[in-house]
Amino acid sequence: MPMSLYNTPQGIFLRPLGLEDGEALLGLRLRNRDSHAPYEPLYENSFFTLEKQQDYIRQRLRQAEEDRGYLFGIFLLKQERLIGYISISNLVRGVGQFADVGYMMDQQEQGKGHMTAALKLIIQYAFRALSLHRLQAGTLLHNNRSQRVLQKCGFQPEGIARKLVQIQGEWQDHQMFAILAEDNV
Repeated sequence: MPMSLYNTPQGIFLRPLGLEDGEALLGLRLRNRDSHAPYEPLYENSFFTLEKQQDYIRQRLRQAEEDRGYLFGIFLLKQERLIGYISISNLVRGVGQFADVGYMMDQQEQGKGHMTAALKLIIQYAFRALSLHRLQAGTLLHNNRSQRVLQKCGFQPEGIARKLVQIQGEWQDHQMFAILAEDNV
């Protein structure tokens, strides 16, 4: 079910990425490969190909069909240009009703409020459309910009998850944040 979420004053909209977005996603990843490397896993060179980006989108579309996760592109409203993405992943139903949120913004668009606006849209989607109870996110300890985005959106720091994710081939500690549905009245 194609749908879009809009923040017209900020000049952005979100919509699920489809296979037709493979080239735009590849371009986004290539433009930001060096600047985002300190915050990402080690990727093989083959990851930065159209085929692998379309495989990634296919995997995320399957997850959406199975209600396990959702991937949205962040687009500039006027140009309809992909400037980032935001995901709800590792969705737990049953007594948990929670998921992880992750995001990436083109380095040239950072600092303009786009990610904060996109995250606010995803929070509303998660709590209203998906009926989740909790969203959580982790950032590298030194990623102050991402931490500020989370806090502006109402996420609360919860502590350090030791050696949570491999970033650049090394297990890295992450500052964990969460927001609850009742926090977001």
